[in-house]
Amino acid sequence: MKTAIDIENVSFAYNEQPVIRNVSMTIESGDFLGLIGPNGSGKTTLLKIMLGLQLPDSGSVELFGTPANEFAEGTRLGYVSQHSTDADSMMRVTVREVVEMGRYPHAGLRRLTDKDHQIIDDALKTVEIEEYADRRISNLSGGQRQRAYIARALASEADLLALDEPTVGVDADVVDQFYELLTELNAEGITIVLIEHDIAKVSEYAETMACLDGELYEHSATSEFLKSGALERAFSSARAVSSRSVTRGD
Repeated sequence: MKTAIDIENVSFAYNEQPVIRNVSMTIESGDFLGLIGPNGSGKTTLLKIMLGLQLPDSGSVELFGTPANEFAEGTRLGYVSQHSTDADSMMRVTVREVVEMGRYPHAGLRRLTDKDHQIIDDALKTVEIEEYADRRISNLSGGQRQRAYIARALASEADLLALDEPTVGVDADVVDQFYELLTELNAEGITIVLIEHDIAKVSEYAETMACLDGELYEHSATSEFLKSGALERAFSSARAVSSRSVTRGD
């Protein structure tokens, strides 16, 4: 099986404060990985390092066999950050215009062709928001906006979809539908890396899981992960650190 992301001994610090320490893991192409851990555990930082958006202080990362900092096929990556819904909710653009952005790297200086527009239509249909295509992105619910961003990634023909807590602010009754969509996309061969705060929910759908709290506690198939005790170790460690911080007033 081909490797989508290969991480070797990665460490990173903010202002000399360690955030990630000697993390190594391999994510195979076609995997659905749930990345979990306490607040402040370095999950978002690690995701950005995986995608080449942040350089590690030490160690190395490869994307599809290429050093992440040299990876030039950005259209193969679809990234939905924690704050994308907040930023784009103020934009005076329609859902279709957001999804069209996924085709711009392919189009370059030329105008979008009939083929481009068909790919856009297909992406909207896949995530089931074609009826909202002409509606402003700001008028959609949080869950609908997340679908629009996934459609943008699909329009770019991404091979890897990275999402940072995509269900925050999404109505509970549509969370299952959202996960079903991710499962369908994964079944079509798209690699998914998902940061999620709802451990019970992500463990229902993810094929593999990894637990991070500065260091990597466990990375394995979901069934093995849930038996490993990694959750208890990571979250008990986080509570102990939090308790010490309160006691010391820092």
